[in-house]
Amino acid sequence: MDSGVPDVGWRPVKPSGHLPERVVTQISELIVADRLKPGDRLPPERELAVLLGVSRPVVREAVRVLAARGQVSVRHGRGIFVETPQAAQDLRAAIAGEQVGLQELFDMREVLEVAAVGWAAANASADDVAPLREALARLDEAASPDSPDFPTLQLLDSAFHLKIVEIARNRFLLKTVGVLQDMMHASMQTTLSLPGRIQVSRVCHHEILDAIVANDPAEAVRAMRDHLESARSAALSRLEEKRRTVAD
Repeated sequence: MDSGVPDVGWRPVKPSGHLPERVVTQISELIVADRLKPGDRLPPERELAVLLGVSRPVVREAVRVLAARGQVSVRHGRGIFVETPQAAQDLRAAIAGEQVGLQELFDMREVLEVAAVGWAAANASADDVAPLREALARLDEAASPDSPDFPTLQLLDSAFHLKIVEIARNRFLLKTVGVLQDMMHASMQTTLSLPGRIQVSRVCHHEILDAIVANDPAEAVRAMRDHLESARSAALSRLEEKRRTVAD
C-alpha cells in the first residue's frame, strides 16, 4: 500500500466527535506546520483512510471541506495536492487583516449564497441532489434536541452550504464562500446555540433543498434569503446581548 508519499506525521484520529472535522484539523495543522508544503501530494484516499483510522467517506468529506477552503486541490487521475498560497489563501489573509464586522460578513454571504442557490436550483440534476440530501440528513441527525454537538453542527452546516455552491458550478465562488465560512465560524456556533435556533435553521434548510429538487430558482432564492436574514438577526441579537452583559 506504499504510495511513495513521505510520512509527515500522520496519526489515527480520536474516535469521538465528528470525524471529518478531526481529519480536516489534522491536515490543516500539518500544512500550517509546513510538514505538508504547497505542491505535496497527499496519500491516496484508501491509504489516507488507513493512516487516520477512518472510513473512505470520512476522508472524502474532509477533502471536500479542505478543497473549498483552498488548502488542497483534487486533480482527477493524479491525486490530492496541497495548494499554493493563492486565490482563497490570499483572500483569507486579506480578510483576516481587517476588522470585518458581523454585519459585513452576512452582507457578503447574502450577495454570494443567494446568487449561488439560484444557479444551483436552475442547474441541479438528480446526481447533484443525492449528495445534498445526504449532507442535510447528516445535519439533521446531529441536531439532537437533547445534547447537540455544536462544533459538529457547525461543520455539517458549512458542508451543506458548500454543497449548494458546488452545484452552482463556479469554482471561484466556491473558494470565496469557503473563506467567508472560516470567518463566520464563531458567529455560527453562537447562533446555533440560541434556544430554538437549530429547529428554525432545520426548517429553512429543508425549504432550500425542496426548491433545488424542484428546480425552482425563485423559491430557492427566497428560502436562502429568509434563512440568512433569520441567522443574521439571531447573531446580531446575541452580539448585542453580550455587549449589554459586559457593560453591566
